[in-house]
Amino acid sequence: MNPIFNRQGVVVAWMNGLNIHGLNGSHLAVLNRESVYGHAGQHLGRLTNGLFRDHRGAVVAFVRGGSGGPVLPVTQVAPVPPVPAVSPVPAVPAVPPVPPVPALSWSFMDWRKFISQ
Repeated sequence: MNPIFNRQGVVVAWMNGLNIHGLNGSHLAVLNRESVYGHAGQHLGRLTNGLFRDHRGAVVAFVRGGSGGPVLPVTQVAPVPPVPAVSPVPAVPAVPPVPPVPALSWSFMDWRKFISQ
């Protein structure tokens, strides 16, 4: 599993293939191409070039190697990954909105708000 970091470089979640898990291993979201979807099929944002972006194109979080956005912080040492929960049956995904122009700034939205939209 790959750690997902917030704007302070703190691990906020884990990415396991196309699935996104919380720090405790709970399933949070799923990736479909570049789009991030919640359990109800709602479009949460996008993952492009290792950067999680909100609907305005601003960066919310990142994975190692992310590029094309704001200056990324030094990351903390990632904790031991949790045992991931079984992924639920995916909902029918919503039609994603037209992607915004990628911003070079951090979002005002934090990871919790992003993932719980």
